[in-house]
Amino acid sequence: MRPGAVALTVSGLLLLGAGPPAPPLPDRMAHTGGGTQLITAVAPRTSSTTGTVTWWDRVPGGRWVKAGSAPARFGAKGLVEGAARRQGTNTTPTGLYDLPYAFGIEAAPRGTAYPYRRVRQDSWWCQDNGSRSYNRWSEPRAADCRAAESEHLITYRTQYAHALVIGFNYARPVRGRGAGIFLHVHGRGPTAGCVSVSRAAMRRILAWTDPARRPHIAVGTESGSTAVTRL
Repeated sequence: MRPGAVALTVSGLLLLGAGPPAPPLPDRMAHTGGGTQLITAVAPRTSSTTGTVTWWDRVPGGRWVKAGSAPARFGAKGLVEGAARRQGTNTTPTGLYDLPYAFGIEAAPRGTAYPYRRVRQDSWWCQDNGSRSYNRWSEPRAADCRAAESEHLITYRTQYAHALVIGFNYARPVRGRGAGIFLHVHGRGPTAGCVSVSRAAMRRILAWTDPARRPHIAVGTESGSTAVTRL
């Protein structure tokens, strides 16, 4: 093909709208947490219960490169802005959060560097708004934390085979906003407000995350006021 024909072809593609590829999602975000690892959990809209989780590495030179992705599930009532979320609404909070530690009923996958806490028979996650242990692991269950207002972790053998704590309402808990938001293994359907992926994907994520690289998770929608690019 003549050189001039190549130029015309490229020009024609640009005119048809086939311009340069869009930057990777983390490069279009307002903030990524300051680390060199990022997980994005994106749903099409706030009413969605499914979407995609993608994990990213920031490589030398500052470029973000996709390390993997998997289908995801969200709350049975969709997603809502984290600051406006209310406990018991079955909504997944949008926002940018740290990942304090990992836990699981099963042993940590080979290569896991994250702090990993094994679930025992007396392991609970307190969701009692009246408890001093609100939104915290409690082992054994705290005396002021009612069992009816808490999760007995070992009873969720599928979902909590492996999980990462999402730092929503964690550092300085606001009563009534919500507790026990995790990235965990799929159950039978949508979650009660967490983000879930397949067991295989969860194991890959745990083997990939490195606390020294300060990973965060960004949960949001494709567009609108809760768009992940606005976090």
